[in-house]
Amino acid sequence: MYDKSQLRRGTLEGCILKIIKLEETYGYEIMNKLSSYGFEELSEGTIYPLLIRLEKKKLICSNYKVSPLGPKRKYFSITQLGINMLNSFQEHWDSISTAVNKILSLGEK
Repeated sequence: MYDKSQLRRGTLEGCILKIIKLEETYGYEIMNKLSSYGFEELSEGTIYPLLIRLEKKKLICSNYKVSPLGPKRKYFSITQLGINMLNSFQEHWDSISTAVNKILSLGEK
C-alpha cells in the first residue's frame, strides 16, 4: 500500500500557511478547516507538531488570546517569511499537480 504520510505532511504545511494567511487562527480551528476541505483523517497529533515546526522555522508566529469558552488559546499568524514560503509552495504545487494529473490521465478517454 502507498505510504501517504510524507506527501501529506509537505502538502499540509502549505495548506496550513494558506489558512493562517487568510486569518489569524488557532490549532483546533485549523484542523476543522482542513477536515472540511477533505483532509479527514487528521488528528491533533498531526497538526500541532506541524504548527510547532512552522513556528520554529519562523514561518508563523503565535500569541495567546482570551477565549470566551475557557482558557486562553494560542493564535497563529503568518510572517513575511511564511508568505514567501507559501508563494513558493503554490508555484511548485501548480507545476507538480499539473504534471501528475497529465501522467495519471494517460490512456484514459
